[in-house]
Amino acid sequence: MYQFITSIRGFTRDVNIEDSTLNKGSGLDFKWLGISHVCGWMDKPKRVRGKFFFLFIAILIFILCFTVRTPRTYRIIPPPHRAPKTCPLQISERSITPLNNTKHLLVSAYMDQRVNGLDVRIIGMFKRDSIQKLHCVFCCAGQLGGTTPGTILEHTDNFGFPYVTTDVMCQIPPNCNATHVSLMTQPGKVWLVDQPWLPIRNKKTNGTEKDKLQFNFTVCISNLFGNYNNVLQFAQTLEMYRLLGVDRVVIYNTSCGPDLDRLLQTYSREGFVEMVPWPIDQHLNPSRGWLFSLSGGDVHYFGQLTTLNECVYRSMDRSRYVLLNDIDEIIMPYKHNNLTSLMDVLQQQHPNTGVYLIENHIFPKKHFEPSGRFHLPQWNGVPGVNILEHIYREDPNRQSYHPHKMIVQPRLVEWTSVHEVLKTYGQQFKVPMDVCRIIHVRHPLRGSLTLEQLNEDQRLWDFEEKLIPSVDKALRRARLLPS
Repeated sequence: MYQFITSIRGFTRDVNIEDSTLNKGSGLDFKWLGISHVCGWMDKPKRVRGKFFFLFIAILIFILCFTVRTPRTYRIIPPPHRAPKTCPLQISERSITPLNNTKHLLVSAYMDQRVNGLDVRIIGMFKRDSIQKLHCVFCCAGQLGGTTPGTILEHTDNFGFPYVTTDVMCQIPPNCNATHVSLMTQPGKVWLVDQPWLPIRNKKTNGTEKDKLQFNFTVCISNLFGNYNNVLQFAQTLEMYRLLGVDRVVIYNTSCGPDLDRLLQTYSREGFVEMVPWPIDQHLNPSRGWLFSLSGGDVHYFGQLTTLNECVYRSMDRSRYVLLNDIDEIIMPYKHNNLTSLMDVLQQQHPNTGVYLIENHIFPKKHFEPSGRFHLPQWNGVPGVNILEHIYREDPNRQSYHPHKMIVQPRLVEWTSVHEVLKTYGQQFKVPMDVCRIIHVRHPLRGSLTLEQLNEDQRLWDFEEKLIPSVDKALRRARLLPS
């Protein structure tokens, strides 16, 4: 207040108001204060200063009252909201991402230009009775691109469940270096703040296919769930696959037992196992069975069909071959010492083949080989089945459906199911059982067969000298065996 009055005094001093020699008839224009033609009594400086003092006090009080009482929303008017042009704002790092304003779930997006006129394949799980038109929106090197209509493709296998593996195919707009993609239910309304963006994988590089392929063989283990803790069989299976030439194992993990989790972590740290979190039970009621009419639930066998397809595309630009089988199965060559030699021969004999069907053969775990030579004392405290002790094999029932598992060239596969490929760009070949078959140690499929009706199969014993110390080493790394 002192400074304000002083400044007024300074002004009056400039116009000589405080000068005692001010002539009586002089006048000043104070329009800037709302006062005009103040004259006639300027010869009384003290009186004038007093009036000015009270006048400005009143003005300041009025301004303060107006400022305090006026709501902030009226004092500060924000600029109109405009959607930012940069993207993506929210990149989904989850393996399962709900799609806004739908009942659908998105999993991943991959570049796939094998279908004419389309560029990107988005893999998801869609509610079959709620499928509507969708539109693809792209992030083009950090800038929001245009939208294109999505082509929705439901996989033909759903086993009666409400949710089905579904692909959405998208065309990239012209002049767009697409890095991320999302889906919308309405074109032109892009809410970037909460829009989930999926990174586009398998983007083209300038290298040759041979340069890009990081692995020769990848095993896809579709689902782990419950308290599965079959540690010994799992370690034996992974080490057997390593001896056969497998470079990488991909596992989709919902949950497992504590000992198996510890073993998985050690394999993951060394890079042999790639763990993909699969929290399907946080989004749906997953079935533990394969048929809806028998087991109910939202989706087949914890989303097995989706994870198998996702693993094929995940491996497409990284692996020459992909093995699609369960965690307790080993695809075993019987005329070759490793998978590389097997596939080199099969590929030469069947050059246009992209899918090799391998017969599944059950080794009932209730029958033990009699000598006990592989009942090793160091494994007594390790939970799980010792597959070296089970050498008796069932003959398949040829009068009924006999399932296969597969070795595929992923670049020749479009859709896969559990026991067959649904869409392929190549031919399929059933591998004779004397060349290659699956060793599957589990409860018997044909329980009425006696031991004398089973076939003795000691193929695993051919690898015992390398397999046993490898398993011991893996168990010690996980601290499941003493050092």
